[in-house]
Amino acid sequence: MAEAADFPGTSPSPARRWLRRTAALLVGTPLLAGLLQAPAAPVAHATAPSAKADATGSRTVDVSLDALTPTAPGEGDTLTVSGTVTNNGKQTVTGARVGLRLGPTVSGRSEIDRTSKRTGFQPGADGTEVGGKYVDKFAKLAPGVRQDFSISVPVKALHLGADGVYQLGVALTGQSAAQPYPQVLGIERTFLPWHPESAGTKTKTTYLWPLISDTHLTAKTESDEQQTAVFKNDDLADELAPGGRLQQLLALGSDLDVTWVIDPDLLASVEAMTKGYRIQNPDGKTSRAGKHQAVATEWLNDLEAAVKGKKVVALPFADPDLASLAHNGRAVTGSLSHLRDATEAGIRAVDTILHVKPNTDFAWPAEGAIDPSIVDVSTSAGAHTVIARSDSMRENSGLTYSPTAARPIGGGTTAVVADARLSTAFQGDMTEAENSTLAVQEFVAQSLMINLQEPGRQRSIVVAPQRMPSASQAQSMAKGLSALQEGQWSRSQELTDAAKEKPDPRATTRVPSAGAYPAALRKQELPQSAFESIRETQSMLERFQVILTEKDRVVTPFGRAIDREMSTSWRGHAPEAAGYRGGVQSYLRELTEQVALIQRSDAKLSGRSATIPVSVQNNLVQGVDHLILRLSSQNPTRLKIGDGQYEEQPVKIAGGHSQSVKFTTTANANGPVPVYAQLYTEDNEPYGEAVRFEVNATEVTPTVMLVIAGGLLLLVLAGFRMYTQRKRAARKEAAQDAPDEGPDGESGTAPGEGDPEQPSDPTPDTAPESTDPSETGERVDR
Repeated sequence: MAEAADFPGTSPSPARRWLRRTAALLVGTPLLAGLLQAPAAPVAHATAPSAKADATGSRTVDVSLDALTPTAPGEGDTLTVSGTVTNNGKQTVTGARVGLRLGPTVSGRSEIDRTSKRTGFQPGADGTEVGGKYVDKFAKLAPGVRQDFSISVPVKALHLGADGVYQLGVALTGQSAAQPYPQVLGIERTFLPWHPESAGTKTKTTYLWPLISDTHLTAKTESDEQQTAVFKNDDLADELAPGGRLQQLLALGSDLDVTWVIDPDLLASVEAMTKGYRIQNPDGKTSRAGKHQAVATEWLNDLEAAVKGKKVVALPFADPDLASLAHNGRAVTGSLSHLRDATEAGIRAVDTILHVKPNTDFAWPAEGAIDPSIVDVSTSAGAHTVIARSDSMRENSGLTYSPTAARPIGGGTTAVVADARLSTAFQGDMTEAENSTLAVQEFVAQSLMINLQEPGRQRSIVVAPQRMPSASQAQSMAKGLSALQEGQWSRSQELTDAAKEKPDPRATTRVPSAGAYPAALRKQELPQSAFESIRETQSMLERFQVILTEKDRVVTPFGRAIDREMSTSWRGHAPEAAGYRGGVQSYLRELTEQVALIQRSDAKLSGRSATIPVSVQNNLVQGVDHLILRLSSQNPTRLKIGDGQYEEQPVKIAGGHSQSVKFTTTANANGPVPVYAQLYTEDNEPYGEAVRFEVNATEVTPTVMLVIAGGLLLLVLAGFRMYTQRKRAARKEAAQDAPDEGPDGESGTAPGEGDPEQPSDPTPDTAPESTDPSETGERVDR
């Protein structure tokens, strides 16, 4: 936000400032005289600088301020300051004492910035020593030796005046053999917020408390009924365990008035751990059992209790990188559709796991940096409020105060502009006690200065810290926020209420242009190739799911894995992001290949038609359906499949089984014919690789047919010949067995009794037997 607090209503009068400058000059005169008498410090060698060579004057001793309590004292409190002093010089310091130096109130937020960066002692500007008994003395301080100090002083002994932010210095005064006179040899500065009475108009402060983590789940699940989740590693368990990052955030946030901002993917991952989980081994093929179900269960139960009855802001599932989508994903078809799916998945996850209906009206781009395309993408999934930051939406109207966070930016969209100074206060290394103490004091000082800018003007300020604070950062954040909530000038407010506040008419509503987007943040974005890879994976998933009988077992884990591929957590981790995308796609391809045609050998047709079997294997756990197997001939003139070039048959196979499909073929000519078997989905999309084999057909020619027909005719004639000869032989035998004839040449039988030559049949059945020699080839019955 614009520098707005340089001249609060409590600024000293000109006469008072003149008196302060005069007093500072008088205080600094003896020291200046001593410095003029002192020999000049040796100049360090330009090519070999050393810490001890530079440790001269007021930088001789390093003063570390490790604790200051209370952060914002009241009238009856005792201020306690503790830390360490280390002699970085080459000579022993004698007659040393550590004391407090109270400076004047700062004139604005910019002066807080400048003071925190100042090094070395500056007479006048660093005030006077409280002195008296409120010091900690050391007889000597040898080089390289660290000594602890602690000073306690009643607040009333500081003689604090008007409300404001006071400079507070912790200085070591001493002397050495080379400089045998008392002088300040080391100093550390901080701030002392002073506002003992309740402010007439308190600043409304909204503090976002993020529960977000890296991507932990893979797309893989076990083949059991529960589909046991497989994790990349067991790092999430470390974050959930006592003292871990997420455990600290939850424990600390439960005691504060904050707005919970949650990535539903974190909830889904922790819930998966509670049901039993597995951890992927380094080979990427096998996994081992996870052992931290109890830790996950306890954390999830504690979170549910912490958010009960409170408003929860849910980010889209896996916290997608909105800036990457806006700058590199929009050019890839289908990319924006993932954002809406992720939003809907996030609602379901929070509602199901925490039993809280979340608010999804807020979009939070990385670092609060926005431009028109980011705003467009952020609101494309239904959000109406974008969380920006004041170092992106800078004030340019000459405001002398920090305005209310809510701003209308057009199209029915509101930008909630978080204060950059407060939001970035704890981004450094907070593992060092000194860093944490200084950060807390500066954070509280900046908050008080906002209130003092316009004491009678009601304003609403939002603080959006880093997305994934470390455990030490979370502890520092909690300490600073606790001091704020216990103070007299600030009161807590929910984010949803902050977004509804009446905007300041003079505050900027202009969204920065695309060219103003920070280059450093742009370098961290997912490239367009990442979204092209995501599109390929999505297309593969869509082709695969149409054949499945239990789609949810595949669509859900892979759909959420695709969301994770777009996560903001990949910023600064490009190789890991690419590896994750490749792993998801590789595993999906591996699953699709579990349904495939079985390779077969070439076939040989010995007749005009034959049946050819083609087998399909399903190695998935679930069944597949809605598949069509097509067998096609590359030369239908020679070899027909069914009635033409190809034939299709439906395929339905249970999990872990294979099916053989038979096709009728007809050969019309000799020679091999290439044949292709290919699976298709019902929408005529090829599925898997085709299988090629050859069918060697033999043509049946007309000449051969004539030969075969002639042979058949001869067989028929021969059979007929054999039949007539046998019948003739039978008649001959019957004639030989007849009675002798009478005298008149007739038989002794009366006419009509056994006579073969009846009047009705004058012609014999067979001709009289010939006595001539038989013809060649003719069988003769003798």
